[in-house]
Amino acid sequence: MPAYFSDATWRFFRALARNNNRTWFHAHKADYERHVREPYQRLLHDLQPAVAAISEHFHANPARAGGSLFRINRDTRFANDKSPYKTWQGAKIYHTRHRQVEAPSFHLQLRPGQSFLGAGFWRPHNDTVRTLRQFILDNPASWKAAAHDPGVRERFGLASHNRLVRMPHGFPADFEFADDLRLKSFILSRPLADEVVTGPDLLQVLERDLAALAPFNDYLCAAVDLEF
Repeated sequence: MPAYFSDATWRFFRALARNNNRTWFHAHKADYERHVREPYQRLLHDLQPAVAAISEHFHANPARAGGSLFRINRDTRFANDKSPYKTWQGAKIYHTRHRQVEAPSFHLQLRPGQSFLGAGFWRPHNDTVRTLRQFILDNPASWKAAAHDPGVRERFGLASHNRLVRMPHGFPADFEFADDLRLKSFILSRPLADEVVTGPDLLQVLERDLAALAPFNDYLCAAVDLEF
């Protein structure tokens, strides 16, 4: 199968990082369309059958606007960094009800040397965090299977850079997965090498990884009373 992305994809992002301004971007917008957005849309289209096989409630939507693909424009209203563009391209394979309730997702990000695939909740609201912690406390065996299965952990890491220093109030420090109760984000992810992203087997790699990550999002959906 032909590759979706190429070295030209990485060249575009590296050049954008050096020239993060509207004049440069508009002069090179055709490169963005050809080497980033259009192949990403094709990839999302081709991923949807595998996503549907995992769950009818998640969607890889290739629509140009309002779909899975994030805008490359940055929201700079409250940021110190006023650079207008992201130097990466992300997409969210989202739950059907994501606009109604906070829901887990699958996330694919492309960035030179820093691409990754992940699943779960990134920095959910405090009430969702407490719901997740309580569900893990009440259902430890299923959490162990979803987040700590040896086969899963050989390929994916559990987000560990974003934890509370101390145990959250009301949760036991001697719990088997006490460290997980200190998490602020609930994410399983793994890096994707540049050559994998630009290689001919990217679709197959992502299909396998999404299937492997599905039990994790299934557990998180159960925690917040969402169908999977």
